[in-house]
Amino acid sequence: MRKSGILLPIFSLPSPYGIGAFSKEAYEFIDNLKAAGQSYWQILPLGPTGYGDSPYQSFSTFAGNPYFIDLQDLIDRGWLTGEECDACDFGSNSRYIDYEKMYHARFAILRVAYERSNIAKDRGFQAFVRKNEYWLKDYALYMAVKGKLDNKGYQEWPDNIRLRRPKAIEKYEKELADEILFYQFQQYMFHVQWMALKKYANRNGIEIIGDIPIYVAFDSADTWSNPELFQLDRSGKPLGVAGCPPDAFSETGQLWGNPLYRWNYHKKTGYEWWMKRIAYCYELYDVVRIDHFRGFDAYYSIPYGDPTAEFGHWEKGPGYHLFQTMKERLGDKKVIAEDLGFLTDSVIELVRKTGYPGMKILQFAFDSREDSDYLPHNYSANCVVYTGTHDNDTSLGWYRTLAAADRNFADRYLPIVQQKGVELEIVRAAMASVADTAIIPMQDYLGCGSEARINTPSTMGNNWKWRMSLDELHDETAVERIFRMTKLYGRLPAAE
Repeated sequence: MRKSGILLPIFSLPSPYGIGAFSKEAYEFIDNLKAAGQSYWQILPLGPTGYGDSPYQSFSTFAGNPYFIDLQDLIDRGWLTGEECDACDFGSNSRYIDYEKMYHARFAILRVAYERSNIAKDRGFQAFVRKNEYWLKDYALYMAVKGKLDNKGYQEWPDNIRLRRPKAIEKYEKELADEILFYQFQQYMFHVQWMALKKYANRNGIEIIGDIPIYVAFDSADTWSNPELFQLDRSGKPLGVAGCPPDAFSETGQLWGNPLYRWNYHKKTGYEWWMKRIAYCYELYDVVRIDHFRGFDAYYSIPYGDPTAEFGHWEKGPGYHLFQTMKERLGDKKVIAEDLGFLTDSVIELVRKTGYPGMKILQFAFDSREDSDYLPHNYSANCVVYTGTHDNDTSLGWYRTLAAADRNFADRYLPIVQQKGVELEIVRAAMASVADTAIIPMQDYLGCGSEARINTPSTMGNNWKWRMSLDELHDETAVERIFRMTKLYGRLPAAE
């Protein structure tokens, strides 16, 4: 069945407190999605972010970002006052997140709420801690120790705790008991609020598309607490790290720096850690987009310490066996395979064998020198089409910077007769295509330029910041625009 949805990160929602959150504005956005005839809300990974603020470099693959906790809910519970929240400096620009101010103010106000909550006596909290002990215990300890040690990466910690020696674990658990409880409190409030928001979305016919990065961050609770899962030497240093080889977009490739998996070990365990990770994703989301899907077929290994990705090599991944295990253990689940980039025959075969829909990006289609699989006339129905993703410019920004020959090609193909409203013609091409699912970044329906770009890969300092305005959230003409496009191209939900 033909469907469509909107891509918008949680942090890009408007809210009074510096960053998008699980606040009333999130519920209003879901109301808009329903009114606009949408079936999906796609978000980015929900994990707590560190240096660089990227949701793809999280301190935990299981934990949630405490920045998303709705402070109004804590006010309603009597743990905070509106005056206390208003007095916090979360930054003065409603359009862009100030992560430095967010870091200093958010945890301070959350601690005030924690100290008034008496959370340890809460039965719901106790049940949450028991159910999630397999990851929560290590995560809370890791974050508490990290805070005590000046937020250094765990590889810089003293050997006794870096290598998880039992006496050191016992010592820190006792010494940092209150701080550990504070981090558990954050995760409980995140979970309670997110599950309520997801339930509201589902009740209104909106499914959540979540994102699972293939890799975890080197400085993460996952690597620290499960070193046997990764290609590390005896001292805990990576043998190789993840990235992409040099290509037309980057002469030296992309050096991500994530530790690589010991796939032989994972196979021996029946992919136990992966099954827990994926199962947890399906508690949080209805559909999971698996990032860098080609890495399960073959992954690029760069020697640890290299300054660039130029001298890496390819190694074989787990292939179909991982997804076969997933289907046997978890049943048939809704998956989107992020199969972008250079695809070998074996990657194409892996996607085909799983049956998962791959991705088509319209912004990749208009190379005047050659035909492209990303042009709509080359699609099959079993795919998900995007105008662009979080890693692309907005459609308007992209069009404005196209090379002359490529823009001429796009003008003839779409066809574009005037530049006013060009972004909607690009949206139209996606919505009109045979792809079963079309996902459109919210910025394209709002007509935003490059100022609203979410991320520019391989750059630091100006990413993951853009937010909608309240006026845009309440723009009924935008909702009507989305509805008309959705209805015209047969993507409205079936009438109940």
